Amino acid sequence: MTNRFSDYYTSLRQSRYFLPLVFILTFGLSFFYNLGDTPLFDRDEGAFSEATREMLERGDFVSTYLNDEPRYDKPIFIYWFQAASVSVFGVTEFGFRFPSAVFASLWALTVFFFVKKELKEDTALKSALIMATSLWVVVIGRAAIADALLNLLITLSIFSYYEFVKDSEKKFLYLVFLWSGLGFLTKGPIAVIVPVAVSFIYMVSLKRFRAWLAHVFNPLGILLFLLIAMPWYIVQYFKEGQPFIDGFILRHNVQRFTSALEGHRGSIFYYIPILLVILLPFSSLLIKTTGKIKDMFKDNLDRFLWIWFLFIFVFFSLARTKLPHYVLYGSPPLFILMAKYSDRLKSRFWALFPSILFVTIILFLPDILKLILPNVTDVYAKAMLEGGWHAFDLKYRLISGIVLVIGIIFIFLKKFTADKIVIAMGYVLTFYVLTVVAPAVGEVNQQPIKNAAAFAAENDLELVIWRLDNPSFSVYRQKVTPILKPKDGEIAITKITRLNKFAEYEILFKQGGIVIVKVIRTTD
Repeated sequence: MTNRFSDYYTSLRQSRYFLPLVFILTFGLSFFYNLGDTPLFDRDEGAFSEATREMLERGDFVSTYLNDEPRYDKPIFIYWFQAASVSVFGVTEFGFRFPSAVFASLWALTVFFFVKKELKEDTALKSALIMATSLWVVVIGRAAIADALLNLLITLSIFSYYEFVKDSEKKFLYLVFLWSGLGFLTKGPIAVIVPVAVSFIYMVSLKRFRAWLAHVFNPLGILLFLLIAMPWYIVQYFKEGQPFIDGFILRHNVQRFTSALEGHRGSIFYYIPILLVILLPFSSLLIKTTGKIKDMFKDNLDRFLWIWFLFIFVFFSLARTKLPHYVLYGSPPLFILMAKYSDRLKSRFWALFPSILFVTIILFLPDILKLILPNVTDVYAKAMLEGGWHAFDLKYRLISGIVLVIGIIFIFLKKFTADKIVIAMGYVLTFYVLTVVAPAVGEVNQQPIKNAAAFAAENDLELVIWRLDNPSFSVYRQKVTPILKPKDGEIAITKITRLNKFAEYEILFKQGGIVIVKVIRTTD
C-alpha cells in the first residue's frame, strides 16, 4: 500500500497539473475558504469597508469618507478594488474581502516564481506553502484592508531590484519604480522606504554605493513613479487641502513612527514573541533558520534576504506604534530562508510543539476564561464574553480535540521528515483557525454589532454612534451613522458602560456589551 501511494504521488508530482492543483487547493483553503462567513472585524475591516460603501454611495472615487467625515488614513488604490468587488458580489463580507484574497494568492505566487528562478522548484514550492499557511499571512490575506496588496507590491519591488542588480536588465529597474508607485498609491511612503532602504544597505554591503545612487535617481524611473503615484495625491490635495496633509502625511505616517497611535504601543522587544506567534506553525523552523544568519555574507541571495528582514525588524522595533502585521513586510525573505534551510529541523516533536501548544490553549480557553471571569473588572469585556459564550460549543471542543490528536499523531510518523510534517500541520492549523478560532472570535467580538445593525435597519431607526469605535455597524446598516453625543429624545448605539451618562433611557436592543438606547433625558 505504501509503495503504491509513493508511486502514485511520484506520477502526480511529475504531471503538469500538479503545481496548479497544489496552488488551487492551498490558496482555496488559506484565502477563500469561509471568506464571507465571519463578521467584519473592527476597527480596520469595518473602516475600510464602510469607506468603500460610502464611495459607491457618493459616487466619489477620489476621496474617502467614513460616516460622512473625511478619512485620511490610507490612499485610494485598495478602495478601487474593493468598490469593484462589491459592485459584483454585493455589500457582503465576501465582497469586501475578495480583493485581499486575490492579492495574497498573487503574493505567494510571486515568492514561488522568484525562488524557482533563483534556487529550485522544490524550494520554491516549499516557500510558497510555508507562506500561505502561516497564521498571520492567512489573517491578512483574508482581511478587507490594504495590507495584502501592499505586501504584494513591496515584495515585487524588492525582487525586481535584486533581479536588476543580478542580471543588469533595465526592465527590472523600471519595474521597481512601477511597483513602488502603485505601493505609494496603496499605503503611502512605506512602499518607498522599504525598497529604498533594503537596496541601499545591500548595495553598500557590496561596495556599490555609486551604482545605487544611479539606480535610485534614474530619470525615467522617477518619471514613471510620479506618473503613477502623484496624480491622485495632487487631485486629493487640491480637493481637501491642508487637512489631507495633516491627516495622512503627518498623523498616519510621521506620528506612527514617533508616537504610539491609538494605544498600539510595545517595547523594543515587541516583535520577538510576535514573530513566533504570527509564523505559527513554523516557529521552530524559524528558530532553526536564524542559526544561518552568521553565514549571510557567504551567499549574495542570503545576504539580500537577511538584510531585507533585519531592516524591517529593526525599523519597526524602533517605531513607537507597533502592530503585528508591520513585521510581515519583512516576512517573504524569512519564508524563503526557512524553505532553503528546512532540513535543519530534525525533531518532529519540536517542529510540532508550537502548534500543539497553540491548540491546547484554544481548547481549554473557555475553562481559563471561566476561572478569570469573576475577577474581570472591565464591564464591557465581561459582558461581551458572557454574551458570546455559546461560541464555545460542542463543535469548538470537538474539532479542537481532533486537531490536538492529529498533532500528537504527526509526531510519531517516522517515515516523514520534520519539515514535511510541519507543512502538513500548516494545512491542519489553517483549517482549524478558519473553522473554529475565527468564527468564535467573530461571534464574541463582532456578532453583537452585526445584529444591532440588522435591528436598526429592520426598524428603520435614525440613530447616532456614541463612544463606540465600530464602523462595521454602518456597513451592515448600509447607511451613514453620525458620530455624535445623543440629545434628549434621540437614539444611540453605544456600550453598556455608557448608560450611566443618561438620567433616563429605554433599552431597545442589547447583546453582549452593545446597546441601542433611546435617551429620554441626559445627565447635566
